[in-house]
Amino acid sequence: MKVKLDTAATFKRLRNRYRLLVMNDDTYEEVVTFKLTRLSVYVVLSMVFVLLIGVTVSLIIFTPLKYYIPGYDELKIGREYKQLKFRTDSLELQTQYQAQYIDGLQKVLKGEVAFKIDTTSIVVPQEEIIGN
Repeated sequence: MKVKLDTAATFKRLRNRYRLLVMNDDTYEEVVTFKLTRLSVYVVLSMVFVLLIGVTVSLIIFTPLKYYIPGYDELKIGREYKQLKFRTDSLELQTQYQAQYIDGLQKVLKGEVAFKIDTTSIVVPQEEIIGN
């Protein structure tokens, strides 16, 4: 059994007009009346769907909610971790050098270090005169 889709009939069904009535149950009075087609309902529902997706995506992108997504910032966090480790290592080395300098300076000021004076003379070579 072969079923053919008739596009003209499909578009006609999409454009058929329907009426949606909202009535008061006690008085049977009409509160609101809507004239709808299947196409207009489809378009409105599609727009609401797209709007909800847009709001959800913008909430995730522009708020701190993005950090709760697993694997979102692994590269950035790894890069920042390496930079912090490098800075920490260089600061530790710098404080070690400063401590050595201060210790040496304190020893010199207290007179604990004896200096050996080099009394050997320095021989400075004279310039050779190149004859023409």
